[in-house]
Amino acid sequence: MTDVAVPFGSATAPPAVLTGPQKVAVVLMQMEQSRAASVMQQFSEEEAAEITAEIVRLRRVDPAVAESAVAEFHELSVSGRYQRRGGHDVAVGLLEASFGSERAAGVMERLASNMAGKSFEFLDEAEPGQVVALLDGELPQTIALVLAHVRPQQASAVLAGLDLDVRTDVAQAIATMGTATPEAVAIVAATLKVRAGAVVSPRDQVEVVGGIQPLVEIINRSDSATERALLDGLDARDPALAEEVRSRMLTFEDIVKLEARDIQQVLRGIDAAVLATAMKGAAAAVTDVIRGNVSARNAELLDDEIQSMGPVRKSQVEEARAEVVRSIRELEAQGAITVHRADEDALVD
Repeated sequence: MTDVAVPFGSATAPPAVLTGPQKVAVVLMQMEQSRAASVMQQFSEEEAAEITAEIVRLRRVDPAVAESAVAEFHELSVSGRYQRRGGHDVAVGLLEASFGSERAAGVMERLASNMAGKSFEFLDEAEPGQVVALLDGELPQTIALVLAHVRPQQASAVLAGLDLDVRTDVAQAIATMGTATPEAVAIVAATLKVRAGAVVSPRDQVEVVGGIQPLVEIINRSDSATERALLDGLDARDPALAEEVRSRMLTFEDIVKLEARDIQQVLRGIDAAVLATAMKGAAAAVTDVIRGNVSARNAELLDDEIQSMGPVRKSQVEEARAEVVRSIRELEAQGAITVHRADEDALVD
């Protein structure tokens, strides 16, 4: 379908161009939920998430907009009056009817994170030092809100640039963060945009949930020194919280939980010297898995590195293992590999 200019939202609203996902969203909103769910099931989860995002945004739809969109779907027969409301509840109900409550919750969680993260897109190209300067003097809770919305790799660099005491305060705030209202997110984003000299107008926001997982993702992308300092700081302040964070963190030993093809993909991006250092003192189960998933040629290079290696400082081993972990996390974030974190997969000495 081609994009069509139509009045959008109200009779006084400026003209807008409906995209394909917006047209699908409008049509689904006119249908009974059971029929709409049958249609939604034909899409992939990624497509459903995009359509759901449009349903959430389209709180009200002008009848002319609905009529124009439905006319393009002439194959479909629409009965009853037009449903002129979208929003969060409509989107959740449709997803639950289509995919079940558990998968619907996952789609909405990813959607909320993606939509909320757009509030701080103006920070995407900023250097970590610039973001640290921008956040200087802010409350730990405010800094935590910002870092929970930006890319974890950028957030970890910013976190490492904070003073140690502030860093620990922020880490605790991220892990214990509750639900941030759309208004709170909008105020923080708008204030920082003004201070940063941004010219982009604030966008509509959705509610975002903080918690331990955003902190875990940030720490997993930090260097080993920052990781140790953060966990030590949390240990001193809240041992139970620190233990919970540790239990969710991805570790070097978790490589044994990957499928063989995923292990091979991870190892292809790791230098033999780094991998040999990471294997120093590792459990036999870990070293066996690594050796079993490299080519014969790379296995020879790995053996040469190990044989020529003398005593290695613990900090070097930790940093080498952190590099492997970062590679696993990056590939997992890209959807290239899957990490299983079931308790029964834990290593036993």
